[in-house]
Amino acid sequence: MQIKQIYPAFILILVFISLYGCKHLPAASVASTPQTSIDATYHYSMSVLLRLNGKIEEATEELKQAVAADPGSSYLMTDLVSLYSEQGDIDEAISLGKKMLSKNPNNIDLHLILGGLYLNIHENKKAIAEHKKVIELDPKNIMAHFYLAITYAEEKRFDKSEESFKKLLKIDPDNIMGSYYYGRVLMKMTRFEEAEKMYKKAISLNPYFEVALFDLVALYEKQEKLDKAIEVYRNYLETNPTRINLRVKIGELLIREKKYEEAEKEFLEVLKVDPDNRDVRIALGLLYYDMRKLDLAVAEFSIVLKKNLTDDKIRYLLANTYEEKGENKLAMEEYKKISSSFELYASSQIRAGLILKKEGKIPEAIDLIKESIKKKNDQIPFYLFLSSLYEDVKDIIAAENILKEGIKIAPEEIDLHYALGVIYEKTNRLSESIKEMETVLAIDPENAEALNFIGYSYADRGMNLDEAERMIIKALKIKPNNGYMIDSLGWVHFKKNKLNSAMKHLKQALELLPDDVNIIEHMGDVYIKLNKIKEAEEMYSRVLKIDPKNSQVQKKLENLIKPK
Repeated sequence: MQIKQIYPAFILILVFISLYGCKHLPAASVASTPQTSIDATYHYSMSVLLRLNGKIEEATEELKQAVAADPGSSYLMTDLVSLYSEQGDIDEAISLGKKMLSKNPNNIDLHLILGGLYLNIHENKKAIAEHKKVIELDPKNIMAHFYLAITYAEEKRFDKSEESFKKLLKIDPDNIMGSYYYGRVLMKMTRFEEAEKMYKKAISLNPYFEVALFDLVALYEKQEKLDKAIEVYRNYLETNPTRINLRVKIGELLIREKKYEEAEKEFLEVLKVDPDNRDVRIALGLLYYDMRKLDLAVAEFSIVLKKNLTDDKIRYLLANTYEEKGENKLAMEEYKKISSSFELYASSQIRAGLILKKEGKIPEAIDLIKESIKKKNDQIPFYLFLSSLYEDVKDIIAAENILKEGIKIAPEEIDLHYALGVIYEKTNRLSESIKEMETVLAIDPENAEALNFIGYSYADRGMNLDEAERMIIKALKIKPNNGYMIDSLGWVHFKKNKLNSAMKHLKQALELLPDDVNIIEHMGDVYIKLNKIKEAEEMYSRVLKIDPKNSQVQKKLENLIKPK
């Protein structure tokens, strides 16, 4: 016997019953008790009591005894199928239902139950057949039309689903579930105006039907009609002022509209009623942060943090706000208190390290990150940042070694290999640099940066130019609008003496990166080869405006302008 989950679609049968009562159920379901033997009646009554008390398995056993006492009772057998369904015993329910239908093929209740069960195990063709059979026996059966529409929707046969919903609503124009779910199907069909009408109709039939209300809001949000979404919430709040969570949603929508002051008012209204509402205080703190009311943001985050001093998320937000205020000491204190188990631990410690770096305290930053690695050594950003700090203090060997340490921890981590390759290139170890980039490509053959790195390294040295061009072209296929890679292709063509093509690519690169000194310098070099000295001077002078200490370009410019 296989126990399976009862899916929400089948539970809708119970929703129908609770919303409409018995008037929409077939006549066989309305009988109050079965007309049968005393023993069967006793066990059936016990089953009902146990079922009401939530003791479904015991209720099933009693009902089985009732069926054994009166095996000819269609009512008892149907109820037993229903009970198996209720407790998730789908296979047994289907098996018993099919057995019963072989004896009584016109039992509408059984066809409905089986249709619902087939729908929930996604045997949609069988579900459709059962619901069609009910409609054949009872053309105005609301539940059959409804579930047929739902099943067609499950199959994405929206035209057939719509046809069934229309038939349902013709029989019962004020059917709330039919109106609501027809709206959902119309949403899937992107017929938003019609969907809106159906949602509104469902809400008019039951003003407290929140699911329809939320779907209507979602419809407005999808269309970016945020003012209408807000209006729906406000109208609902007029009759349900205690639903303060809706004020939070209004506030969130107002933030999306950049109506920050109005959003603030909504959040403050919530806090009047529920001053300890953590989510609202966080939302308000974030709002103040965006509004640059940083003192108020600090106040909100501090209130939340006092309630739970181990809340690393809030401590991170508080530290970040202090950092934005320029109160680096307070920010550092909060960042350092964050536990190593927090998901943003690496980010918090690196931010603290960056504060120290800005203050010129790089050795302290190095010590901080080294201690952080001891606490949590699987965080790749630590190794990358620490390597960059070592480079800042010109300790290239330490920068190289920390990357190698990281690679031991995470040998497949592309960023570590790439950073190590860059260090090798800076220290004129081309073969080792290329080897690291090849490792990157072995892990990720489509890594455009590594392809470009190798290609440009070859081009800059005037070697393997055909291979360099091939690799850069491949990189550009992956990232066609990357200015640096377009510059690399221009530089390869320069080295291959394809000067017009080189200039074309360099101009394209400069449009994407107008202040990149390398591209401007490259253009100056091409102009010299083209014997356009004035244009070359302009390019080199442009570089020096951006980077006055560029001695290489300064020397090139001096060579151009000194007397012959």
